[in-house]
Amino acid sequence: MAKQVTQDMLSASGALTDSVWADVLAAVDRTYADLVDYQEQLERKNTELETMRSFLASILASVSDVLIVVSRSGRVEEVSASFPEGAAFAGQPVETLFRPEDRPRLAGAMARVALNRAPETIEANLATPGDDAPLELSISARLDDRGRITGHVLTGRPLGELRRAYAELEQSHDELKAAQALLVRNEKLASLGRLLAGVAHELNNPISFVYANAHALDRYAAKFETYFDRVQAGASREELIALREELRLDREIGNLREAVAGAREGAERVRDIVEDLRRLSAEGTGEMIGFDLVETAHVAATWVMRGTEHGVRIALTGVPRAIVRGRPGHIQQVVMNLVQNALDAVAGEPDARIEVATRIAGDRAVLSVSDNGPGVPDDLRQAIFDPFFTTKEVGKGTGLGLAISHKIAEEHGGALRLCPDGAGACFCFDLPLAEGGA
Repeated sequence: MAKQVTQDMLSASGALTDSVWADVLAAVDRTYADLVDYQEQLERKNTELETMRSFLASILASVSDVLIVVSRSGRVEEVSASFPEGAAFAGQPVETLFRPEDRPRLAGAMARVALNRAPETIEANLATPGDDAPLELSISARLDDRGRITGHVLTGRPLGELRRAYAELEQSHDELKAAQALLVRNEKLASLGRLLAGVAHELNNPISFVYANAHALDRYAAKFETYFDRVQAGASREELIALREELRLDREIGNLREAVAGAREGAERVRDIVEDLRRLSAEGTGEMIGFDLVETAHVAATWVMRGTEHGVRIALTGVPRAIVRGRPGHIQQVVMNLVQNALDAVAGEPDARIEVATRIAGDRAVLSVSDNGPGVPDDLRQAIFDPFFTTKEVGKGTGLGLAISHKIAEEHGGALRLCPDGAGACFCFDLPLAEGGA
């Protein structure tokens, strides 16, 4: 360039002036500066290329799955360090790495990937000795900066490991479900254990009543037997009248009817208690059925109150009937847990009260259990449903009641929640109404 400029100037002026030499030197400086800049760009590109090469080499060396980089012609360019004897296959057709029966499937998949530009996954076995487990082979296209196919990338993971992992996952899932069912049953048994004293007391009263009336009936039967023996012996009318007055049979006839009625009432009371206990202890597994949420809550709350010595008033308010779908045994357990927690919260409180309320909200029935105790502190609200979290003394709570109740509510398509406001604590959950359940 400088030579051409000089020639042009010489031809134009015929002599080299100072200004001409200055222009020549400036042109040389610009050319040199362009060459230096171009060299720096080449060095930067070379550094970036070396960095990328080192990065790709580290990936190929560290990846645990089989990784094969294939050229556009279908020959092996690079393989990961995890590939057995990988360096020996460089430059060979990629089909030679796999068993003969898998090669047509591999070729077809690579052709489809090149045509559709979409990854594809097949199963294939390596041809190397000792590798009997099939690979889950993912095939992707390699594209240049203009979007043209330059080859393929094959990534394979042994299916044996995946299948073992799936089997272990399914086994863990089954074990988790079994453990969850066991926790539900254990918590329910713990709740029932707390009620044993109340159950014994409730059964003892009517049974004692029946037992006392049975003794009275035996005494009345002995008096009537004495009277009828004298009648059969042919006693005179005057003697029978005197005996009747002596045995007070006229009064005992009334007492006999009262004893029979009392025995029947006690037996019916025992029957009702046993029926409630049977319904309460029902496992409640299997498919969901329709049941009356109000009645179920009443039975659960009544049994909790039977097992307590607190002088607490409990009120059942809201709709008189709400037929919902669910497992009544599990819902009874939730209500029992909530009522028991409310009883523990109001213990020692003056004028302690608990309210179990049921209402209808759209196509769902909502049940709430509230008390006038101290409530739940703000710093504990986030952890109140965590497993094994409890504010009770050691030995008085497992910390599983609310966690299991929350899980049961979720299984029924609802959620157990802590009400945001109000005095004391309030927990509520909702269940879907059965058809015509409102």
